[in-house]
Amino acid sequence: MKEIVYNFKTKYKEGFTNKEILELIEMFPNLDLDKFYDALDGITCMVKGNDIITYHHDILTALVCGTEKRGLRPYEWD
Repeated sequence: MKEIVYNFKTKYKEGFTNKEILELIEMFPNLDLDKFYDALDGITCMVKGNDIITYHHDILTALVCGTEKRGLRPYEWD
């Protein structure tokens, strides 16, 4: 999963646009979207141009939570 996230072709080197997140999650048909998006709640992000950029590590953590169908663990919060 880490390789998929970090090798995914993104517009910005810093991370994923919202459109790219949607493209990525299509690769994980069994993903619990509620758990995925819950893990992204309250994260730090950046803005470039008109795009909100979500960092790779936050996407990876959200994918893990979504595939394992669980919430964030305390040590995963950054």
